[in-house]
Amino acid sequence: MHPILLPTPEVADALAGKRPVVALESTVISHGMPYPRNLETARALEAEVRAAGAIPATIAVMDGRIRIGLDDEALERLATGGHAVRKLSRRDLPVAIATRALGATTVAATMIGARLAGISVFATGGIGGVHRGAESSFDISADLDELARTSVCVVCAGAKSILDLPKTLEVLETRGVPVLGFGTHEFPAFYSRRSGLPVDHRCDNVTAVADILRAKWHLGLDGGVLLANPIPPADELDADAMEAAVAQALADAEAKEIKGKDITPHLLAALERITGGRSLTANVALIRNNARVAAGVAAALATP
Repeated sequence: MHPILLPTPEVADALAGKRPVVALESTVISHGMPYPRNLETARALEAEVRAAGAIPATIAVMDGRIRIGLDDEALERLATGGHAVRKLSRRDLPVAIATRALGATTVAATMIGARLAGISVFATGGIGGVHRGAESSFDISADLDELARTSVCVVCAGAKSILDLPKTLEVLETRGVPVLGFGTHEFPAFYSRRSGLPVDHRCDNVTAVADILRAKWHLGLDGGVLLANPIPPADELDADAMEAAVAQALADAEAKEIKGKDITPHLLAALERITGGRSLTANVALIRNNARVAAGVAAALATP
């Protein structure tokens, strides 16, 4: 185990015994939802992973180490830390570790921690991507480059609907990242099951996903795989209504000149307000669904 990592005894034992482990990000706790819903969701995600036969490993930076798995006290620190919790991507990790800052990991930073620990499967809500208007702002999430370089399977409900989905898929294609649809030929649009955009390949079970992961990495093709898992039908929100809400949230962010890493938390909070809380309920449902699927993929990978 890398000396900068600090796994819980449970996670360390599972990794040593080559049992299935699923990485979980921590920005969903600190920057994605209000308290106490964030803490409730963090606990629910870990419970979903356990119920599906794997060990959860929520990742964060605390006291100069990358924590691989968090106890309840650590989850509480992240959930109640407010602005004291830094949002960490790849570029932020060295500073946060050196200064012993309290930090929550984004998709990119969680992938780095997972790979250092030897965890191959990671569940999140939606990845970052190409922001709308990126042709002038150049605002493109570091998640996309991380997927190109770090060998972890990321299970998500597509990219966040606040993004430019066609451009996000174009960048993933250019970077050589396979985009698989779990039970779908179509890339999901986070709150909606359909976007009108195709995936590279459809997988109807976790064994098929595991076979592709093994083939990719056995070929020496470093980098991640994106497994796009649509939100459950019962939790799906109307696509047209959400597009209108996103447009309203983007206009609000532009008027307030909110940019960079602050824009996604702002937009998610604005969507929750505009939709009367429906977007948050859908967000919780889709990430719990992703945690279940990720546990199944991890178990299939651990099967000889």
